[in-house]
Formats: sequence, C-alpha cells, structure tokens
Amino acid sequence: METSARTGRPHVTARTAAVWAVIRRELDRQAGRELTVLDVGGGTGGFAVPLAEGGHTVTVIDASPDALAALTRRAADAGVADRVRAVQGDGDALASLVAPGSADLILCHSVLEVVDEPVKVVAAIAGALCPGGAVSLLVAGRAAAVLGRAVNGHLKAAASLVTDPAGRSGPRDTLLRRYDAAGATELLTDAGLEVEQTHGVRVIADLLPAAVLEEDPQAVLELELELSSRAPFRDVASQLHLFARRPAGRDGSS
Repeated sequence: METSARTGRPHVTARTAAVWAVIRRELDRQAGRELTVLDVGGGTGGFAVPLAEGGHTVTVIDASPDALAALTRRAADAGVADRVRAVQGDGDALASLVAPGSADLILCHSVLEVVDEPVKVVAAIAGALCPGGAVSLLVAGRAAAVLGRAVNGHLKAAASLVTDPAGRSGPRDTLLRRYDAAGATELLTDAGLEVEQTHGVRVIADLLPAAVLEEDPQAVLELELELSSRAPFRDVASQLHLFARRPAGRDGSS
C-alpha cells in the first residue's frame, strides 16, 4: 500500500509502519539529496518504488527472476523505470555485485535469516556503504517465534527455539536463524557499524484477528508505532528493525 515517498508520508500498513517511520526520518535528514539506495532482497519493489518516486536511485538485488520482473513492471507503471535497476543475485554474493563505498542507504529486510553466511553479508553491506551511509536491517525475532509456537501447543518446537544457538525449531524450520536485539546489534557492530535505533516490527499486527485489523486499521497502526520502541513489547515483536550507520571519516572523509 506504499505510495509516493515524495510526500514524506507513504500510506503503510501496521506491518511496515515502524520501518517506514525510520526510513522517512533518514530521508528528511538527507533532504535535497538524491540518494543511491541498495535494496538487498527487495523483491517486487515495495520499498524500492516509493523511494524512486521520491527522487532516489534504487538498485534491487534479488534471487528471484519473477520478483524482479514484477519489480520492473511496477517501476514502469509508477513512471520511475529510469530510477530502478534490477540485479539478479542473492545476499551471499553481495560483495561481488556492489561497488565499495557506493551506497548512501542500504535496505536488508528478511535476508539474514536465509543466507548461508550472515557475517559476510553484513561485512559486504558495511563495505558498500559510503562514509556516513546507513543500513535498514530487518530480521526475524526469536522471542515471538517461541511464544507463537507455545500458545499454539507446539511446546517441543518452542523449547527448541529457546535452546538452539541459531533460534531454529528443528530441521523443518524454513529459516536458518532468528535474532534477539543483542545478537543483531553485535552482528552490526562487529562489522564496524553504529546502531542508532532498534524497533520491534509487527508487535501486535500478527496477534490480532482480521476483524480487528479491518475495523480500525489506523488505531492498530498507531498502537503498533507506539509499542515499537518500548520494552518489553519491542523485544517480542515478530521482527526486529535496526538502523545503523557507517561512521563518517573512516577514510578521511568528514
């Protein structure tokens, strides 16, 4: 449901509101600049196209040719085909697909849970950022997965999620790993990035019946935003959103 980022107020759902709020603040901070944006795993362009509508240049890297074809059509329909570039590849190959120090803003949403080597992917992200550039990282939360399985009666799977080092429920788990805020923060700081903000995403949106979501979506969105930065609600969200920056001046820049 996202619309033009040019207005600074894209229409979003409760499931994306916290992420868009952080990205909007960064766009406001960089007002007047055309940013070079990299969207890793950006799929059909839910974030890329609104950013391009706002005047920014966006490269989307995704492993799915079908998703990239849909992205290309979506960008053309929005009149921003010249600002959106589609590149087929996965997160593990990021270092070979992006020039060092070339991106002002990198989105990496729901990628680290499925790549083979998340440490290398984050290192590639840090290397691709220009000094002062920022990354929007969205990862699956471990606590929400534990609680979700427990309340649905899958107690063994919930226990596995607690004790498994990667936060998996077993060999059939579709994700390779899940994170808590401390683990995700450590991953970014070890790559030389400075975490500025941490929010919970889908704190309540995944818990409410469809009838409640449809009855008053604005109230749900407002409550979601209110809880997104508050402990303990943030820490039991379905996803964790971290916004981090490469320090300026590392290579002599100011």
